[in-house]
Amino acid sequence: MKAFTAKCDLAHATGRNLGFMTGEGARRVAGTADHRWRVLRRLAGRHAGFFTTRQVLRTGCESQVRAALGDGTVTRAGVGMMRLGQWRVGPLDEYAMWAAWFDGAAAVSYQSAAELHGLGRLQPRFLHLSVSAGRPPVTPRLVLTRRKLCAADVESAGPFLVTTPVRTVLDLAETEISQSALDEVVADAVAIHRCDTDEIWWGGQQLAPRASARVRRALSRA
Repeated sequence: MKAFTAKCDLAHATGRNLGFMTGEGARRVAGTADHRWRVLRRLAGRHAGFFTTRQVLRTGCESQVRAALGDGTVTRAGVGMMRLGQWRVGPLDEYAMWAAWFDGAAAVSYQSAAELHGLGRLQPRFLHLSVSAGRPPVTPRLVLTRRKLCAADVESAGPFLVTTPVRTVLDLAETEISQSALDEVVADAVAIHRCDTDEIWWGGQQLAPRASARVRRALSRA
């Protein structure tokens, strides 16, 4: 699944989460070994302690990371992924890890965003991400949509970004989920006050005719 249409770059969505893509992480970091190690730890801190081998190379912290792997203060989290040892295991670690993989230029979206927001009962088998940059990992776990999102379309969930409830509803209207499943997503969004009907209706007017009609039907039953 790939989409390339949108309005503005996800990399401008939040300076805290996406600083690595727009700041010092984009090129090799200069300075003392201690300074470079602090930079890497700061980058990892944005994503619940996760960081990539690319970030290790960019910060020039190869020797520090080798030593930390040896003494257990850094652990391996997967191919090309590591984590600072002081971070506790949490229920949202997978989202944070993939946010780190894409240097923050990703947002949880579609069915996975609906699950996080408590909308509907879609029970996604895959983790859905919208990404604006970065090399995709080799894993069957992810469904990636290549697109750019505006700042208004995403919100921070701490160590990762997620599409807003309204954006999530509108995205799902454009997918192949059933009308009854979309009806439930919209009804939940309104019932738990994650969205109001006016903003869903207005957003639906900006969609293609089929998706717009699906939104109107869902609203009529909410």
